[in-house]
Amino acid sequence: MTEQNQPIESLQKTPLHAEHVALGGRMVPFAGYHMPVQYEGVVAEHLAVRKAVGMFDVSHMGEIELSGEGSLEVVNYVITNDASKLPDGKAQYTCACNERGTILDDLIVYRLNAKRWIVVCNAANHDKMVPHFIAQAKGKCHCEDASDRTALLAVQGPKAVETVGRLGDDGPAIAALPPFGLRTARLAGVECVVARTGYTGEDGCELFCGADHAVKLWRAVLEAGKAFGIKPTGLACRDTLRLESRLSLYGNDIDETTNPIEAGLGWVVKLDKADFLGKKALEQVKAAPLPRKIVGFEMVDRGIARHGYPMLDAQGKQIGVCTSGSPAPFLNKNIGMGYVPSAMSEVGTKLWVDCRGRKLEAVVVKTPFYKRPKA
Repeated sequence: MTEQNQPIESLQKTPLHAEHVALGGRMVPFAGYHMPVQYEGVVAEHLAVRKAVGMFDVSHMGEIELSGEGSLEVVNYVITNDASKLPDGKAQYTCACNERGTILDDLIVYRLNAKRWIVVCNAANHDKMVPHFIAQAKGKCHCEDASDRTALLAVQGPKAVETVGRLGDDGPAIAALPPFGLRTARLAGVECVVARTGYTGEDGCELFCGADHAVKLWRAVLEAGKAFGIKPTGLACRDTLRLESRLSLYGNDIDETTNPIEAGLGWVVKLDKADFLGKKALEQVKAAPLPRKIVGFEMVDRGIARHGYPMLDAQGKQIGVCTSGSPAPFLNKNIGMGYVPSAMSEVGTKLWVDCRGRKLEAVVVKTPFYKRPKA
């Protein structure tokens, strides 16, 4: 999860770095940034998001802005989902693939209107995805890297929208946003783009604002959330929250060796739309039996599966690898994900994980491991 050997002085800092230090955040290298991995502790922060509200600084993510007549065409050619189906004020989760049909990155694309788009990419893929979009946009629309001038706050949890609603200005109107809806808004005196999105499996909002206004907005959200016990939350619980909700992590569960179909992301691949990067390769994948699939599993024996641990059959032969694994604080179980042969992907299938030389039993289960209760 971290690059522990990277010199601190070489790392980038988000506009909120000093806030994290002042709040006692434990700072670590992550995707080229100096980021808070935790404050009070992983479990306390995880449970705050599940039960009330927490706030993440995700300003390290990359923001790419496209504008002009050809922007929809460019976005739709780069991604596997169908952006042409989006109305104004709506966002969409998707993958971007190469010609081989394997995953360059997973993204969220935000349509403000037909001629204005924001694409959020993973921080570790910023230097790959920005030139990729710029190259595709050449001669068709304007495309620029807005990452350095943009801050992004994720307010997550069952009390997140109510917290944002207390920021004054357009705050009360945010409750009307549907899932994956977005709008421009003024919150605590700061001009923002607000989206009802997140990476935790909970309700919540992501707030885009100018980097110069990040501290003001961060402090305002913490003040507004005091009544609900808001906690600043770090990268560690972001990882456990997304795993409980079976959300893929680039570099672990998906990368340029995996395709969206085997990764359980076939629902974001729209083969009936016009041509897009990787379409021919993905048509071939879809037409043939899948050699392997990603599964979710629970540990039966006591132990924690970690990224990279071998997954075994009953005879001890390696049949896959754990891509993500950790304790699930809300579920009070040890869970994981990994790729196995399709014949071993059915719910209830027994498998084993080599946890540092110990062969520990696990069982394939239905995912997501956690799904938030309906309101």
